[in-house]
Amino acid sequence: MANYTNLPAPSPEQGLNRYLQEIRKFPLLEPEEEYMLAKAWVDHQDAEAAQRLVTSHLRLAAKIAMGYRGYGLPQAEVISEANVGLMQAVKRFDPERGFRLATYAMWWIRASIQEYILRSWSLVKMGTTSAQKKLFFNLRKAKSKLGALEEGDLRPENVAQIAHDLNVTEREVIDMNRRLSGGDASLNATVGAGDGESTAQWQDWLEDEDADQAEAFAEADELSTRREMLIAAMDVLNDREKDILMERRLRDDPMTLEELSTRYEVSRERIRQIEVRAFEKLQGRIRDLARERGMAVPETA
Repeated sequence: MANYTNLPAPSPEQGLNRYLQEIRKFPLLEPEEEYMLAKAWVDHQDAEAAQRLVTSHLRLAAKIAMGYRGYGLPQAEVISEANVGLMQAVKRFDPERGFRLATYAMWWIRASIQEYILRSWSLVKMGTTSAQKKLFFNLRKAKSKLGALEEGDLRPENVAQIAHDLNVTEREVIDMNRRLSGGDASLNATVGAGDGESTAQWQDWLEDEDADQAEAFAEADELSTRREMLIAAMDVLNDREKDILMERRLRDDPMTLEELSTRYEVSRERIRQIEVRAFEKLQGRIRDLARERGMAVPETA
């Protein structure tokens, strides 16, 4: 892989504010320019082309890393891990597959960050089941949905709702919330303090229009790719499985087990079994398609 020793790197000594200012200087790439650089890397191992692909997406990596600031870990290290994922994405990116590097890189960036977080936290204390990992990475979102981000200990009704939504015990919700709550950072906190420059707040970075434009495009492109994979993956289901899954999981107003049991003249439990099996088959096929496209598939996906 190309030598990235001359890339800007976040560090406590440098100050994040200065780093964020530096990476804004790298221009975003037009689709055709990105394609030609990617081809130069794939066909000729052109190190300069690879470096330009990486630097043009450093803002995207930093923006994604900001979304993981609630885990009590040094933000500079989280951004560095995001950059590792970005470099892995550039190394494996195939421009002939028809989607943008930003869409592909988001998978690798998130996977790299999540692996770093899991390594940094005590897995013995946190637990290693898939449900507990899901709780670890989704608790803040669940709290935000309930309007409970600013609380210390959660209210009993919120604990019960989160436990139900994420399929974990109420004790696990309480314990995880107490571990994570100490690391939450305010959006009004400053970055870059002590580097001799004017400081900015986290929210100033989050509102940066250029970074938002890059992420918005990447998210739209990723959504399109996921829809395409979902449609392709549906082929593994028979007509009954497809109908039940769509009626139960993909409708804004899903049908009840009772309604579907009447339609197919079987028990509600049988409908539930078909739904679960169809969903598992669909998930497996989507993972296979993601791997075929060279996309990272994090355990928490």
